[in-house]
Amino acid sequence: MVSINKKKEALLEKYNQEKLRNLAMKRGVTLKSPETVFLSKDTKFGKNVTIHPYVVIGGKVKISNNVEILSFTHIENAKIESNVNIGPYARIRPGVHLEPGVRVGNFVEVKKSKVGKNSKINHLSYVGDTVVGKNVNIGAGTITCNYDGKRKNKTKISDGAFIGSNTSLVAPVKIGKKSIIGAGSAITKNVKNKSLSLTRSKQVEVKNYRK
Repeated sequence: MVSINKKKEALLEKYNQEKLRNLAMKRGVTLKSPETVFLSKDTKFGKNVTIHPYVVIGGKVKISNNVEILSFTHIENAKIESNVNIGPYARIRPGVHLEPGVRVGNFVEVKKSKVGKNSKINHLSYVGDTVVGKNVNIGAGTITCNYDGKRKNKTKISDGAFIGSNTSLVAPVKIGKKSIIGAGSAITKNVKNKSLSLTRSKQVEVKNYRK
């Protein structure tokens, strides 16, 4: 059975959440389904912020103007600048700074990273301990391999770089300005500016194959 103290805690949390939601809406935040959104008392909102159902915002989050947060997104200890779009199903972990115009899409996790103006991480990616420049496109299935078993290593993706889908960036590594990483690559060395880099095994085809 649930103890009396647990019931009191649950009722108090319910009351506090209702108070925080009402305060946010009075300040102009649009909550599409208020009862499904969970906020923190230190959350700071700008103007014209829209939050869709089933969003959790933890402590130390600052959200600027014209931000839209889609369903099933979790954010904690992060700075979200203006005109940013996040989610659905995104996780923004501590130490993240999303600059104006950034797009973080579905099933994307970002941790302890700065993502530059107008850059996009649209789907199915992990970006950790990384500095992403301006106007960068990170393709689906990209991961920064930041942990070697002992240390968290850094990745730098410079302005205008294009990271192809299903790419592993093995840190520490730097991707140069306006460079292109071919899809399916595992990058272990620095890539110069305006270069194409890819790592792939040769495709093999056996004609008239029989089991």
